[in-house]
Amino acid sequence: MDSIDLEVLKTSAGWIAAGHRCELITVIKTWGSSPRPVGATLAICDDGTVVGSVSGGCIEDDLIERVRREGITHATPRMVSYGITADEAHRFGLPCGGTIELAIEPLSAASRIDELLQRLEQHQLVQRRLDLHSGAVELSDAAPGTQLQVSQHAMVTVHGPRWRLLIIGAGQLSRFLAQIASAMDYHVIVCDPREEYRAGWQLDEVPLLHDMPDDVVTALKLDHRSAVVALTHDPKLDDLALMEALRSDAFYVGAIGSRLNNSKRRERLLQFDLNAQQLARLHGPIGLYIGSKTPAEIAISILAEMTAIKNGVPASLLVPHAATPAAPGSSACAVDLGAT
Repeated sequence: MDSIDLEVLKTSAGWIAAGHRCELITVIKTWGSSPRPVGATLAICDDGTVVGSVSGGCIEDDLIERVRREGITHATPRMVSYGITADEAHRFGLPCGGTIELAIEPLSAASRIDELLQRLEQHQLVQRRLDLHSGAVELSDAAPGTQLQVSQHAMVTVHGPRWRLLIIGAGQLSRFLAQIASAMDYHVIVCDPREEYRAGWQLDEVPLLHDMPDDVVTALKLDHRSAVVALTHDPKLDDLALMEALRSDAFYVGAIGSRLNNSKRRERLLQFDLNAQQLARLHGPIGLYIGSKTPAEIAISILAEMTAIKNGVPASLLVPHAATPAAPGSSACAVDLGAT
């Protein structure tokens, strides 16, 4: 499963290979409320077919109508703004008078989309520099944390897995979590040394490592763009890996299990010479409370919590599984059904 931006690039490459003219459209600036963030992309073919999104739909409709009416005739990039006036904001469905600025780039073989895709297949973080006057493109390695930049002369976009997720355990829940996270632009790695679980792994696009999880955590050199989720229920596999992850710069470290099991896990981890501050970073029971019960719902719950932490949402606005009140007459394990 590809992320939206990767799907846009792959579709564009297919159009170019088939001899179509097409354009790549990138959100470069927004004012007020905007349905799509800076960096969102859309590609449009000369027959009016589109992939991706830059708004709630009305701007896409206008772009499609323009292509069908005028064709794709521009040879160099150009900037277009929508929603500057109140009338335009109402016409294009921009909430609260929002304004959006787009870069529209005509694509060809010289746009180096195929080369960019090849580098993304190798999980590289790539910087693409577009000369706004000539349309010339340069590709280079991007430094972690690099953001979209626009000047009078060039637009620099960043492509590739900005975030990494290590999943410990290759069970059914791991499969759902890996699929959804991949679509969210994570570079997902799964680790499970247990033969019986490795044999059933069916996601070819997600690598499955057979090493011990703590060795994998150490080898990955986790940074602030990394997350670790332990899903095996086996202390021999989870605990040492969690210890290494909690000592790293990973922005999120979580482990599945009931409140009772997580309490026992925290007691064990304290014996590994972790301090209270490091242990406090552990999310367990894992995920936000959404009433999840099935593996797919639990995966969404986990990624919801990861996304909130990544985006800096205040803890006071979150309801994690660990904070949900026990129902009358139920045990702690029963309350944590969605995260056991």
